[in-house]
Amino acid sequence: MSGDTTSGRIGERVTRTEDAEFVTGQAEYTDDIPVANAAHASVLRSQHAHAKVHDIDTSAAEELDGVIAVYTAEDMEAAETSAPRKIPSMSTDYIQVEPKLFRPVIASDRVRYQGEPLAIALAEDRYTANDAVSQIEVDYERLDSVTDPEAAIEDDAPALFEDYPDNVAYDWEFGDSEEIDEVFEDAEYVASASVDEQRLIPDPLEPRAAIADYDSASNEISIQMSTQTPHSDRHAIAGILRHPENKIHVQVPRVGGGFGAKIHNYDVESLVPWCARELERPVRWQATRSEIHQTSSHGRGLNLEGEAAFDEDGNLLGVRLDGLTDLGGYVSSHVHMLTTVLCIEVINGQYELPNLYARIRGALTNATCLDSYRGVHEVAAITFIERLMRQSATEIGIDPAELRRRNQIPADAFPYETVTGTVYDSGNYQQALDEALDAIDYDELRERQAELREDGRYLGVGLSAYTHVSGVGPADVCKEYGIFKTHWESGRITVHQSGTVTAYCGTMDFGMGHQTSYAQIVADKLGIPIEDVEIIEGDTRHLNDGVGTHASRSLVVGGSALAESADDVIEKGRSIVAHQLEAPEADIEFEDGEFWVKGAPERSMTIQEVGSQAHRAWDVPGEPGLEATTYYLPEQMAITSGVHAAIVEVDPETGEVEFERYVSVDDAGNRVNPQIVEGQLHGGIAQGISQALYEDVVYDDNGNMVTSTLQDYAMPKSFHVPEVETIEVSTPAPDNPLGAKGVGETGPIAANAAVLNAVVDALEPLGFDGNEIDTPLTPEKIWKEVNDQI
Repeated sequence: MSGDTTSGRIGERVTRTEDAEFVTGQAEYTDDIPVANAAHASVLRSQHAHAKVHDIDTSAAEELDGVIAVYTAEDMEAAETSAPRKIPSMSTDYIQVEPKLFRPVIASDRVRYQGEPLAIALAEDRYTANDAVSQIEVDYERLDSVTDPEAAIEDDAPALFEDYPDNVAYDWEFGDSEEIDEVFEDAEYVASASVDEQRLIPDPLEPRAAIADYDSASNEISIQMSTQTPHSDRHAIAGILRHPENKIHVQVPRVGGGFGAKIHNYDVESLVPWCARELERPVRWQATRSEIHQTSSHGRGLNLEGEAAFDEDGNLLGVRLDGLTDLGGYVSSHVHMLTTVLCIEVINGQYELPNLYARIRGALTNATCLDSYRGVHEVAAITFIERLMRQSATEIGIDPAELRRRNQIPADAFPYETVTGTVYDSGNYQQALDEALDAIDYDELRERQAELREDGRYLGVGLSAYTHVSGVGPADVCKEYGIFKTHWESGRITVHQSGTVTAYCGTMDFGMGHQTSYAQIVADKLGIPIEDVEIIEGDTRHLNDGVGTHASRSLVVGGSALAESADDVIEKGRSIVAHQLEAPEADIEFEDGEFWVKGAPERSMTIQEVGSQAHRAWDVPGEPGLEATTYYLPEQMAITSGVHAAIVEVDPETGEVEFERYVSVDDAGNRVNPQIVEGQLHGGIAQGISQALYEDVVYDDNGNMVTSTLQDYAMPKSFHVPEVETIEVSTPAPDNPLGAKGVGETGPIAANAAVLNAVVDALEPLGFDGNEIDTPLTPEKIWKEVNDQI
């Protein structure tokens, strides 16, 4: 049939349509929004990591010209409106955590990390607000602090909570320790590995920000903020402020990055609307970079050590491991899930693992709270199993690539249920490994490596075969894990009278290119030009509810919601066409934006014509209008996989690591926009490399953050990141209508292990195995380790 075959369909490399406003500086972020008569907020944060607070004197601050009000926890308790509650956990069912361990919105008698909020000052401008904060006097009784999780669980460590003298917030086990001991007793080979993850700071270009206003006539609080989860923030703020949820409107402008740190609700994001309600005037706040470093949730911080058992043929028999998480001063959001079940669910990686025992504890420390960061604790899991496979290859005396191949789940075994109960939906792991080895000329590379070693040069080849759980959402999984609600996603498509389309989704774009990829899905389904599709996210008035963007779920779950809404629009259009053309509905065909009667192609209507007729409603069956809303609930999660290879040369005289190549082979199922997928891979790989070699949160002995600015915290420059060669393999996800798998978090999951393995592979002749050195592998650390071995 004839029809509009315009570009912009699924699978095409469409250039991102949203980028013009960013590169021209026209994009509007939260702090760009002009608000008349707004009070500016500044927060007094604890200068100590651990202290009792006997008194907070705000009198001098309140006397400054231009200061509107200063509030402490005591002031909020005495106010006519209800004081804020603690920030709730996203999940408490799977692992029981006492509410007392959750973060308060504002501290009162005790602080447990440097930067914890103690007061908020409101002034006519931000400079006066900052001056007011500097005038507040706090009577502290400083307490001993501990920021190392190993030290925190020692008998003589200072306790953060009286009811938790050992500082252990949870102690979680998986499997049977006696059974796994028997497996190891019968093993031919046993190898060990450890992963000591340093803390990382998710450091988006745009710091956190919020603007709130209160309308006393309607009792509505309007909030504009930089967040990944507007609907979840609305729900959290309603509970924290004891305010009706239907009287809170959250609107999100452009978001300058998030990386997981803007998923959960923080202190100030609730303090700002509380102040707006109390003052009955707008209130605005923009974090500084130091505030972000000190108080936005940190990532990683999970240490794993354990062993693998193999039989005489190099077949993996079992793994046992022990883990310790550096939680920080409180148990934040859903960190207790991330560091236990959501870590362990991929601990087997791509391998057939029949037996597993794991124990993971959460240690309270006087550091910033730990929570989500791109790749979450799957990074630790994959780094652990991939480090373990490399160490095992050395122990057995087999090539590390061959050991992986020998233990990979075969392509004909899918869907495959792992030892943890996670269902791997589809994959071809051997193909990805072969593609990676071919791309780097593996055999030739090993020969060159041997030749270079004779000349005193140390080339290393690091492999990382990963799996990643994307599209989190199935009801049974969410219920089992105790996630506070099933992670469906909402989507709505409206065909306007002119034939243009607006699509709404409950996710939130903060750099992933939703405007382009979502428009491709809708344009492809409806057969219309991509420029005729408008994408709207981030406004709780447009959609009643949504889950948001995290856990590599936007395209898999949000995109599927839009795809199903488009299908429903087509079905409604089919009934209108059948009625108007006086033909059986079963005889109406649709393709490329056009309906026609089977066998009579001249009897046709375009979807634009159908949209016009639906709105005119002169002669349509059912209700006027042409739109559909879907709450899409995935049946299974989509398991992304791949193999990354890093080739580096390490100079033992200086400890410098130089990249020769980086190859990324990834199975993302059906790629809606391959160009966007590659962009996500490049960014994620940069973060994984940075974890391996550069970034590190440092505290001194008193719990003061040493890396509170970008002058002290190492962020990679462009020249630190090699050119990434990407190769596509594809086994479509069978359980979502797009066949897509999430790829946004795979880069750091794979890259950290690949780089670590490459450095170890390079320096193995010098006795370097990587187990005795913590990341990041800085030149100084490498030099010291090598020279201690020589």
